[in-house]
Amino acid sequence: MDKLINDFSYGLFFWQAIILVILIVLLAKFAWKPILAALAAREEGISNALLAAENAKKEMQNLKSDNEKLLAEARAERDAMIKEAREIKEKMIADAKSEAQAQGEKMIESAKASIESEKNAAMAELKNQVSSLSLEIAETLLKGELSNKEAQTKLVEKMLGDAKLN
Repeated sequence: MDKLINDFSYGLFFWQAIILVILIVLLAKFAWKPILAALAAREEGISNALLAAENAKKEMQNLKSDNEKLLAEARAERDAMIKEAREIKEKMIADAKSEAQAQGEKMIESAKASIESEKNAAMAELKNQVSSLSLEIAETLLKGELSNKEAQTKLVEKMLGDAKLN
C-alpha cells in the first residue's frame, strides 16, 4: 500500500478520471437507455403476466361457479327425470293391477255363470231322469196293482180320499 501512495501520479489520475467520465457519459448515452428500457419492458411484462394470471384466476372461478351451476341443474333435471320415471312406473303398476283385477273379476263371473248353467243343466237332467224313473216305477206298480180288480178299486178309493184332503 505504501508503494501506491508513494508512486501516486497526478497525470495518471487525471487521465483515469477523464476516461472514467467519458466511460460514464458513453454508458449513459448508449447503454443506460437500452438497459433501462429493457428493465422497464421486463417490469411491464411481469406486471402484464401478473394481471393475466389474476384475470385467469377470476375466469377460472367464474368457470368453476358456472360448472357448479350446470352440475346443479343437471342433478335437478336428473332428479326430476327419476321422479317422473317412478311416477310412470307406479302408474303402470297400478294400471296393471286394476286391469288384472278387472280380468280376474270377469273370469270369476264367467266361471260362476258357467257353473250356474252347468248346475241348471245337471238339475234339469236329474229331474228328467227322476221323472222317467218315477214313471217307470209308477208304471210297474200300477201294472202290478191294476192286474187285480180288487186292488184297482182300493187304489181309486184311496186316490179319491187323497184328492179330497188336499
